[in-house]
Formats: sequence, C-alpha cells, structure tokens
Amino acid sequence: MRVRSAVATLAVLAGVGGVAVAVVRGAGPLPDPEGCTAVVQQHEVLLDTEQAENAALIAAIGVHRSLPARAVSIALATAYQESKMVNIEHGDRDSLGLFQQRPSQGWGTESEILDPVHATNAFYDALVKIDGYESMRITEAAQKVQHSAFPEAYEDHAEDGRALASALTGWSHHSFTCVVRHGDGDVPGTVATVRQEVANLFGLTGTRSGRRGLDLAVGGRSPADLRRGWAIASYLVAQANRLGIGEVRYDGKVWRSGDASEDGWRDATGSAISGPLHVEIAR
Repeated sequence: MRVRSAVATLAVLAGVGGVAVAVVRGAGPLPDPEGCTAVVQQHEVLLDTEQAENAALIAAIGVHRSLPARAVSIALATAYQESKMVNIEHGDRDSLGLFQQRPSQGWGTESEILDPVHATNAFYDALVKIDGYESMRITEAAQKVQHSAFPEAYEDHAEDGRALASALTGWSHHSFTCVVRHGDGDVPGTVATVRQEVANLFGLTGTRSGRRGLDLAVGGRSPADLRRGWAIASYLVAQANRLGIGEVRYDGKVWRSGDASEDGWRDATGSAISGPLHVEIAR
C-alpha cells in the first residue's frame, strides 16, 4: 500500500545497464501499471488490483447495510492493519483473512472467515454493537472489535480509510478509478454475472441493454441517490478486471478499460451524458 499527495509523482528507480532510470507513474511513454487510486481532498491512496477488489467489497457491504461512511472507514483501516487488505490464509495463532479473525474466538469456521463477505459482515456485526463508535477515534473503535495487542496501530491507516470510504461509498464523486488492461488469457465477463453480483450487493437487478450492456436504475438526482449511484459505479470499476468490464457510465462521466483507463473518469458526450448507470462488458 502506497500513499502520496495528489500533486506528487511516484518515482521508482530501476537499474538499466548500470544506469539508474527514474520511471514516473502517469508520465512519459511508459504505460501506467494496473492498479487503483482514490483521491479525496488531496489525499491519495494507491492499491493493487486485489486490494481494490477487497476494499470495494468492504465498502459495498457497508452501503448494503445502510451503515454510515464512518463504519466503512473503521473497517478499511482495520483490514489495512490486519492483512494489508489481502485475504490471507495465515496469521498469528489461528488468525485468518482480511480482518485476521480467529475461529477459536467465535468469528466462524476457517472457511467462513476466508469468505470476505462473511468476514466483513462479522466485523460490522461486532462494530455496530459498540455504543458511540461513530464518534470514536478510528483506532479506538477498531480496537474494541479486534482486541489487538497494538491498540494504536489502526490509527496509522485512519486517513487512508477515510479517503477510501468517502470514494467507495459515493460521498466523493468519481474520485476512485483503476487502470485495467484485459488480457487474452483472462476469463470472459458476462452480463449475467455482473447483474447477479449487483443484485446480491446492492439490490438492483438491472435491465439488459444490447448483447453486452446492462442498465441500472439507481434513482434520481437527490444527494442520497447520487451517493448510491457513485458507490455502485466505483464498485464496478474496482471489480472491472475480475468481471471483464470495459465501460461504466454514470452522472455525465465515463470510465473505460484499456489505455483509456489511465485517464480515469472523463466527461461523457452525446447520449451518454444522461440516463441510468450503464455497464458494458469488454470481453
């Protein structure tokens, strides 16, 4: 996990023929690496594809449960500290998964804890039982759930958690984007798979639009409707590599996979400016 200011560049030194060459992300002839970015109030969080998929799932479950963004911030900061947002199959003693939950402590069986949906819901189930968690410091709320030997460690990830939660729950519009390049060996995506996943997580069935498209009626133009729409749009971009998504259009913006994904969300044109949230399968 790497964090930098939105106006900074990330330089990696690589030895080429004994000469140090600075490779700058987002500049020059070299393509940007795959991965995702959230920028909120000039705080930038960079994630690899796996981290982004897990972060988006944690946020989506919070949205589905109608939890405040603060709950999602706490969950994301906790997963950063416990597993670096990776669903690992090992840990201290019998700890497992995104939140390093322990079967011996009643979090579920090993297979349940390694299911990110179960693990995330289990975390939220414990969090919402804590009176006043919304007004606590993130590290204090996380510690009341986790009972860690390092109770202040979660605070190291508090700012990242807040930025990601704001972007992935729709409070900060079009602030989460990914660079995605679909390869020939990738599993083809289907409209049916995307439709089912959106239905399971957000309660929207969607209407097929053409052979490879899906329209999602996310509501009107109220602040709550727009937050929900951008939460879904951000989730779909985060899962674009896994689901084979080539395009997401919403609220006058469009994101496309491939080389175009380096530009993030761009202004839509023509008929794409308005209408429902639209998803197009790339392959």
